[in-house]
Amino acid sequence: MSRSISILIRSILFNILFYVNLIVHMFAALPTLMLPYPFLRGFIRSYALTSLWLLRVICGTRVEWRGAGKIPKTACIVACKHQSVWETFALYALLDDPVYILKRELMWIPLFGWYMWKAGLIAVDRSAGSAALAQMTNRAQQALRAGRQLVIFPEGTRRPPGAEPNYKPGVVLLYSKAQVACVPLALNSGLYWPRRSLRRLPGTIIAEVLDPIAPGLDKTTFYARLQNAIEQATARLIDESGIMIEGSGR
Repeated sequence: MSRSISILIRSILFNILFYVNLIVHMFAALPTLMLPYPFLRGFIRSYALTSLWLLRVICGTRVEWRGAGKIPKTACIVACKHQSVWETFALYALLDDPVYILKRELMWIPLFGWYMWKAGLIAVDRSAGSAALAQMTNRAQQALRAGRQLVIFPEGTRRPPGAEPNYKPGVVLLYSKAQVACVPLALNSGLYWPRRSLRRLPGTIIAEVLDPIAPGLDKTTFYARLQNAIEQATARLIDESGIMIEGSGR
């Protein structure tokens, strides 16, 4: 059997079990809808850890967390590079009590949306413009006052490895209003869990926590420092993988 066919078969098996695992956890967690949130958080963390285990055992895709000790023990903003579905669940294995900012349409999914509502995730109506930003900021500040770690993808949507960065103003607004540290997080997940693809490739996904950016910087300085930190570290992780990206020269 050729390597490419083996990868495809393993990927299909993983994808099936990945969603079976999700469904099993969702039904098992039904009683938590009537219980305090920490009960649900345990199920979400279990789902993340078992999904990472399936990814490693079936596809040979391992995970290396770097710099985890840099994450503050208090409330903070985690600004994460977004290349894949992987980081939408995997960070529950890294962070103590994350709350994601995500697109509103995900909240409409039956059962799945109920759990996101229960977990306090922050839905954004992208068509609402400045009103959506104001609502997002208010809810984000509530989560931070509760001591949670706010996860935002500064580019708003998945970008393939090597693509030109396209950072949105939302993260700058949050940083300026929240007055907490912002923790940049670089990764290379898109090399092994490509967007819009069934393939899950063997290798090591590296997620690297970078030096926190202290509160108080002006918006222009913060924007430049955040983007430079994430993009330079992400490029380094891609180069470290040894995987060539078409059209990037790496």
